[in-house]
Amino acid sequence: MHPSGSSAQEPKTESLARTLDSHPSSIYFSAKTSFGSALIVGTIPPEDYEVWVAGFDGYPVDHRYYEVVHESLKGQFAHYYLLFKDAGGTTRAIQPFLIVSQDLATGTPAAIRNLLVPIRRRFPGFLKLRMLMVGCSAGEGDVVLEKESRDIAWTVEALKESLVPVARRLKAMLIVFKDFPKIYRPSLDRLRLAGFTRVPSMPATKLNLDFPDFEAYLKTRVGYTMRKNLRRKFRKTAGQPFECEVVADISPYVDEVFPLYQQTLGRSALKFEELTKSYLCDLGRRMPERARFLLWRQGGRIVAFASTIVHQGVLRDNYIGLDYSVALDYHLYFVTWRDTIVWALKNGIHTYHSAPLNYDPKYHFRMELEPLDLYVRAPNSWMNAIFRRILPLLEPTRYDPVIRKFSNAKELW
Repeated sequence: MHPSGSSAQEPKTESLARTLDSHPSSIYFSAKTSFGSALIVGTIPPEDYEVWVAGFDGYPVDHRYYEVVHESLKGQFAHYYLLFKDAGGTTRAIQPFLIVSQDLATGTPAAIRNLLVPIRRRFPGFLKLRMLMVGCSAGEGDVVLEKESRDIAWTVEALKESLVPVARRLKAMLIVFKDFPKIYRPSLDRLRLAGFTRVPSMPATKLNLDFPDFEAYLKTRVGYTMRKNLRRKFRKTAGQPFECEVVADISPYVDEVFPLYQQTLGRSALKFEELTKSYLCDLGRRMPERARFLLWRQGGRIVAFASTIVHQGVLRDNYIGLDYSVALDYHLYFVTWRDTIVWALKNGIHTYHSAPLNYDPKYHFRMELEPLDLYVRAPNSWMNAIFRRILPLLEPTRYDPVIRKFSNAKELW
């Protein structure tokens, strides 16, 4: 099981989607809780917008990013919000979530998927479940800050109490906290008391940029064989240099770069979200001080790009697109990675953070894993007892031999 697997938009015949499409600001569902109430809405009420904004204060991706994602990917996911109100009716926190249909077998070895073939001939929906996912449909998850305490503890308790009745109302078969960084474990491990099971998602990776330049990095961090291999690759591109440019707004180039993203996405075995042109354009327009797009040209033609977010000294390298008519011949992935590190060093970046997958080169780059967790439970107790046993068998990190080579691989659990 992994969120990078295939997803499907909720059918328009679903009562929830139909109700919120017609009345996006209406309250679809309200549940009484010990702290007050939990409400499901399709859009943020104007009177609560300040609470929404403050909930992401100081986070690498703030409320603007969620707004970009929810608008640009609305054809792929059903995005909603949980409004947590106290007994006096004051909104204390607003947590985004989504509803999606997911194949639990995605990311497992072919042998396991082959075993499911005869079962799915008779039961096509076996292990393909409707899920309520807390977090972000295009990136890592965050728990929002509570209005008064400016902490997440209150929000976690509110989620722990309200998610099961909410999931039942929305007919979700599983509740999943999607791709939450390891730093959340002291808070989210409380969910285990409510029947949740923590399993690893495919991890991100990071590299501390505590070296003066790229040459020093090669000499002090990279092994001899990989260092020799990289220098050979870079020599091959010296006769066909690639020019790198960094922009905050990719709108003027989106028609050129988007097909490159589609090429790269098409080569990935694990997929969840699929970006749109509006995502790329709106990211730069809405978050100009954080969004950075790196463009590589060969002979004036864009042949690669990377979509990153820079915040408080950390560069988050989220999406890449390559022109595969030249990418393999000129080792373009390695060129783009080198140039990204060089640009980061020149601009005071202290940490390079890379999205999941493509672990083999990252292992040889001597990067570290940054664990991402899934907290999972079924709303029904009898089903939850079954899922707690099979989830460790479905999580895909156990089937990736490269992940196990990283020095901190044990941190995944």
